[in-house]
Amino acid sequence: MLYKLNKSSTVFDSIDPLPFTGLPLEKELEDLLAQNLFDVLFEGAKLMPVFQERKWQPEADIYALNEQGDLVIFELKRDLAGGGAVHQALRYCEQAARFSYEKLESLLQTYRATDQKLNLQEEHRAGFDLEHPLDRSSFNRQQHLVIVGSAGDAELIRNVDYWKSKGISISFIPYRVYEIQGEKYFEFFAPPYDQHSNPADLKGVIFDTNLSYDEDGIWYMCENARVAAFGQIQGIVHSFNKGDIAFIYHKGTGIVAAGEVKGEVKEDDTADALYRDLKWLTPTPTREGIIKGLSASEIKSVMGFNFWWAKTMKPPFLNKEESAILLEAVRSKLK
Repeated sequence: MLYKLNKSSTVFDSIDPLPFTGLPLEKELEDLLAQNLFDVLFEGAKLMPVFQERKWQPEADIYALNEQGDLVIFELKRDLAGGGAVHQALRYCEQAARFSYEKLESLLQTYRATDQKLNLQEEHRAGFDLEHPLDRSSFNRQQHLVIVGSAGDAELIRNVDYWKSKGISISFIPYRVYEIQGEKYFEFFAPPYDQHSNPADLKGVIFDTNLSYDEDGIWYMCENARVAAFGQIQGIVHSFNKGDIAFIYHKGTGIVAAGEVKGEVKEDDTADALYRDLKWLTPTPTREGIIKGLSASEIKSVMGFNFWWAKTMKPPFLNKEESAILLEAVRSKLK
């Protein structure tokens, strides 16, 4: 809930709750979570989306995998989530519990909309930076249910609590949309502890070059001094602030350059991209030379912790002091 603080003289003396709504269409909520905001909303909870529902099909809204290979099933309600949402989620869970490894791999390929023959084990290993891929039999051993709605009624709460008491992994996450002075605001609390960095703080972000989908993405960024996102996920560049450091990460190589974010978000219709300009803080690779980079293992060694490599913006985000440490390591590697 969002409250307006009312202040008399120098003291806050009352709080007024602000009205909230859901999104106009349930599909808008689904797209917001699946396509745009997994990098932001689940900053501290590692999830790898593998499928999104199709029209007129008896499917859950979103399916994702966690690091252990468990399937996380999202049932979304644009407005109030009632007790029936639990029954619906349980039906989807019963169906999904029978998904084989081959079925999950097929869903991922459909979701990524690519002609490439994706290997789910390798995509999962690379995303979670595992030393070895999970055995095929490790996938979908357990299922976890997440119901999302703008509010939950008493029946929903009773049903969630009941099934939790029976050992079912199920939770409810509220989201809210507020309108303040004509602008829309989205509120969401990610489990388990909502470990979000304050977006107002200067930060460092390891940002992917999009090699899996566009081998020229690295050159679009490095030759134009930009940090950019393309297609359906391009909106994530709004997560940067002026003064942030973008560490440009190239899959299989590591961090190949770093730059300070300058200016506002700009649009490039030709490239289907949104971008922010950068002031380079390190040398940048060229098409003619060998691409050098600070590898994932070296990054982990320098920082003392790991990152969620499957995401375009790779959490956790770095504070000012951590960014300086990583920047020095990148400069030393690229000199």
